[in-house]
Amino acid sequence: MTEINGLASDGLMISQIARQPRVSLRRFQMNRAAFKPLQNTALPHSFRQVRLERAREHDHPEGTSAIGYVIVAPLDMASRIDVETWRAHRDACRVVRQRPGEDDQLGHLVHGPADSWRFHYDVAGATADEAGFHFGSEPFRVGEYVSVHEADGMHPYRVVAVTPL
Repeated sequence: MTEINGLASDGLMISQIARQPRVSLRRFQMNRAAFKPLQNTALPHSFRQVRLERAREHDHPEGTSAIGYVIVAPLDMASRIDVETWRAHRDACRVVRQRPGEDDQLGHLVHGPADSWRFHYDVAGATADEAGFHFGSEPFRVGEYVSVHEADGMHPYRVVAVTPL
């Protein structure tokens, strides 16, 4: 298997920037049939791998790199999610939810009404699991903050890496 910028030639692999070693996402018990391997050469140059880590909040006064997301999505010149490129390549727009003591969850980045964005893990179901707060207008640049509405409420995340695929 050869690897180019975190994507394997024979399947999807997203490097876990804050954790070592790299983990093949194919080993997780998700809807495997729903995820076709990404071909790095088939994606526009605007695609980026974005790493979000939990920012400071009451339960994590210093933040934590153990709680995070890795998002693969196209970004426009202002570092915002590019809706038109997403529409053309929606199957390639993916998210990995990382939590300590849990298997990473693989899902899709889904665009909704009013320029909303969601992380959808249950590909066969109809319910989005988590929602990005104002993701349509937020720039994804290193050092910026975004919020994700999770099952237990809204949480802040810091963009710690943005790398081309």
